[in-house]
Amino acid sequence: MESRQDKIIFLSRTTTFAAAHRLNSKHLSDDENRVTFGKCNHTHGHNYKVTVTICGKIDPISGMLMNIYKLQEYMQVAITESLDHKNLDQDVDYFASVTSSTENLAMFIWSSLEKILPSGCLYKVKIYESDTNFVVFKGN
Repeated sequence: MESRQDKIIFLSRTTTFAAAHRLNSKHLSDDENRVTFGKCNHTHGHNYKVTVTICGKIDPISGMLMNIYKLQEYMQVAITESLDHKNLDQDVDYFASVTSSTENLAMFIWSSLEKILPSGCLYKVKIYESDTNFVVFKGN
């Protein structure tokens, strides 16, 4: 029989941040942007909710995959400090050349977390831009 330490476990934590952005592609004309993005072509804001999931084996000493407060610290650095109360298009260098869609935001958060989390443990980033719209990115 396999021990508990041989099993893969998933740990998730959720945080929130507020940010403004404008859906606008540099590859489209003003008219094409208005047609493509509708009212979201205007600057507007969201109260985003982000759930980060990591995976791995349980540490036999601590009995945890990771201390939840350590995961909170990683998320504070990668998400809150770089995105909260920012205009994504103006304040975050990544979005100077990338449309600030929730899909691209998920990829940005993944990349930011991947740089600071222990190697190979990041499993999923899920971002709600509203109660009904969300994006999931698994790094693939």
